[in-house]
Amino acid sequence: MSQDNIVGVSVTAASAREGVERIAHLEEIGVGAAWLTSGGGGGEAMSVLAAAAAVTDEIRLGTSIVQTWSRHPVTLAQQAQVIDSLAPGRFRLGVGPSHRATMISTYGADFRAPIGHLREYLQILRALLHTGAVEYEGRWYSASASLSAPVDVPIMASALRTGAFETCGELADGAISWVCPHFYLRDQGAPALRRGAERAGRPAPPLIAHAPVCVTDDLDAARDGVRARLGYFPANPFYANMFAQAGYANTPESGWTNEMLDEVLIAGDEDAVASRIETVFEWGASELLATPIPAGDDPDVTEERTLRLLAEVRGGG
Repeated sequence: MSQDNIVGVSVTAASAREGVERIAHLEEIGVGAAWLTSGGGGGEAMSVLAAAAAVTDEIRLGTSIVQTWSRHPVTLAQQAQVIDSLAPGRFRLGVGPSHRATMISTYGADFRAPIGHLREYLQILRALLHTGAVEYEGRWYSASASLSAPVDVPIMASALRTGAFETCGELADGAISWVCPHFYLRDQGAPALRRGAERAGRPAPPLIAHAPVCVTDDLDAARDGVRARLGYFPANPFYANMFAQAGYANTPESGWTNEMLDEVLIAGDEDAVASRIETVFEWGASELLATPIPAGDDPDVTEERTLRLLAEVRGGG
């Protein structure tokens, strides 16, 4: 199944039933892929995607992301095997360490060395899913398990700073960004992904550019929509460090400036958004993962307008 020039959509919902219904709607209108964050689909993402796999036929399904601290990699591999059996060739597994404060408060995690944890997590997943068995003893994880058969599920990871992109290039089947300025992905993220792949002696895996998208004639309303829905990201330490690396200093104090938003948000009328998406593919991203941003006086209409445009430019066939 080709992973070139796909346009996917991040699904949010208040319940598992609504999440499944939204994924079915995306397939009906022709969107190429549906992604769930941890809890973003109205419940535990892997369970929601298993339910969606049973009622859809073509749409790709993925996690962006499953938090590594929330479960052992063997458990996650077993869940991935279930989804793949229900939707052969359609599931992609994205994992990542998430954020220190959330993981400590929710799971009591001893949040240290997130890249070191991620490296071991990816190594266990790759061995178990791609070969069917794993024997592993690392600093942070140990695993001894087998599956009935290998599972051909791409294993991707979240990436914000260049070290994470290099880790993805070395060990993952793709890197998934979020709210990164597009020039930062082009000039720093993608080269770091290639460096990691070169060190491992393998081709560079796909880069999935995850961005807010809004098809609207009111750019100020789109910017305000991002501020309302994603306002905390510039203050989050992980994201503040990424923004600083991209050249935006002191984002915890500034919040979302218009300059930042215009480099992160894809907004405008249908022609403008389609053109921006094409630019993302031109500089080397394999996929756009869109988070639709409701905006204006009738946000539901704006969101559906956005989804319809994303379905038209889905690419990847």
